Amino acid sequence: MTEADRPRRSGLRGFGHAGPSPWTDLDRPPLDLEALRHDLLQPGGLWTALDVVEQTGSTNSDLTARSREGAPEGAVLVAEQQSAGRGRLDRQWTAPARSGLFLSMLLRPTVPRERLGWLPILVGVSAAATVGRVAGVEVGLKWPNDLQVEIDGEERKIGGILTELTGDAVVAGLGLNVSLRAEELPVPTAASLQLAGAEVTDRAILLRALLREFAELYGEWQASAGDPQASGLLPAYTARCTTLGRQVLVQLPGERELRGEAVALDADGRLVVRTADGSRQAVGAGDVVHVRPEPRTP
Repeated sequence: MTEADRPRRSGLRGFGHAGPSPWTDLDRPPLDLEALRHDLLQPGGLWTALDVVEQTGSTNSDLTARSREGAPEGAVLVAEQQSAGRGRLDRQWTAPARSGLFLSMLLRPTVPRERLGWLPILVGVSAAATVGRVAGVEVGLKWPNDLQVEIDGEERKIGGILTELTGDAVVAGLGLNVSLRAEELPVPTAASLQLAGAEVTDRAILLRALLREFAELYGEWQASAGDPQASGLLPAYTARCTTLGRQVLVQLPGERELRGEAVALDADGRLVVRTADGSRQAVGAGDVVHVRPEPRTP
């Protein structure tokens, strides 16, 4: 084959470049890695490394492996698509490519270990504050790890948080539905920023704002030795929590259930439930169902 016979390669996907085009959906452009690194990886800042992969099984699993190899605090891994994203209790989290933000952050907090339970709450507050400020959508936080919006009077989930201990590090994962369309919803109780009427659905703008917000709040939390009151985390969460003050059914490990009113968070970030007999029980893990009040009879 002569040089003239060789196929010309322009360096653009779809015009002689190997691999599938990331522009199969023009409403969902790929993230610009170099631009994100330029804006977020600043000397002295929290973020030390940032990678974007086209697809992976789970960003949490990948970053956990890096942590065991000694990766420094501040590494961020973003996936355009996850094939085996995990939520609590190993539930699957999947969505179309580039339809949301799927990321994990490697943290090595120096706070007392008993206060690490506040980290998923910190991630939730950061995400809710960012979406409210940037996209104009009010986001509620359902204990312990769900991000919710209200559409037509119904609470619907737009995101979830999963934090995992690995040695002296914590990997904090966040999945946020951004441009998911109605016909793409995995369940009717799900939603996205787009369906909630967001003013901004540009994932790059949201990602930059989210990581900057989290870095600031994380710094304040660390400076307060993880104290949720002194750092301002507890009041910030309480103001956004959709669970407190509600009647709840908590599905506990071992097929046990707890019913009552969610009245507070304790010092470790556990949900305190007041049962019908007036006793209080702190719950550290469990699935919470918001129970609608019984309609009053005339």
